[in-house]
Amino acid sequence: MKKILVPTDFSDNAYNAIQYAMKLFEKETCTFYLLNTFTPAAYNVGAMADSYSALRLQEIVKENSENELARIEKSIKKEFNNPKHSFEKIASFNLLVMEILDIIETHDIDLIVMGTQGATGAKEVFLGTHTTFTIKKVKCPVIAVPSGFTYETPKEILFPTDFRLSTSNRYLKLIKDICDSHVARLHILNAYYEPLDEEQNKVKDFLDQYFKGNAHLFHLAEDTDVLGAIETFQVKHKINFLIMIHNKHSFFENMLFKPVVNQVAYHTNIPFLVIPSEQRMLH
Repeated sequence: MKKILVPTDFSDNAYNAIQYAMKLFEKETCTFYLLNTFTPAAYNVGAMADSYSALRLQEIVKENSENELARIEKSIKKEFNNPKHSFEKIASFNLLVMEILDIIETHDIDLIVMGTQGATGAKEVFLGTHTTFTIKKVKCPVIAVPSGFTYETPKEILFPTDFRLSTSNRYLKLIKDICDSHVARLHILNAYYEPLDEEQNKVKDFLDQYFKGNAHLFHLAEDTDVLGAIETFQVKHKINFLIMIHNKHSFFENMLFKPVVNQVAYHTNIPFLVIPSEQRMLH
């Protein structure tokens, strides 16, 4: 049984991500943990002077959070009515990422699904701050669902890699599960332009074997710029799901976490699964 954490701030964007998760895993037995975190605006040093008011404020905000979570659970059950899916609701007075880290630990979470918050539509917004920070901090996979993305069965999946991944990464199974469950075709893209060394060729052979039960193709990028290669490929092959392994020091880290103020950053408009590398899981 999969344990999936779905954070929500009760926005349409967050609900869209919940709907995506319901459909993506509709054939699987899952428990979804619906999480809302709150830190009341007036909860500050000044308010602390009157501890009763501060406490009462916290109670009110918590009550509102619990009511909203109950409303969302009711909406999901009405819309999907899937007997394979069960729900747990968590309303917590905490910072989102801190709470996520805690829940991953205490509930043995397999995966997080969350909406991206690029609501401005600006090309500079790659992913929302919360999503980006979550991906950076957690040691479990995250699916980021773009705001306003209408569900499409992931039939054409793009997996760019430099073939420097650990073949014992336990989350490779998640890629296989998604391919199996949706009879998807996996496009494994080498977007790095240097000839593969012996180790990389071993990994390529391993992936060829690992996905032998799934339709999969190997590609060499036509574009020397990694991000450009992904974008070009995505448009050309009508990709509707993107997968990346997040290495500690990779182009991926740079792409996500360096300021992209004056350049047009690659802006994903399809759901995006980020898998931590084994190296990241150990640290």
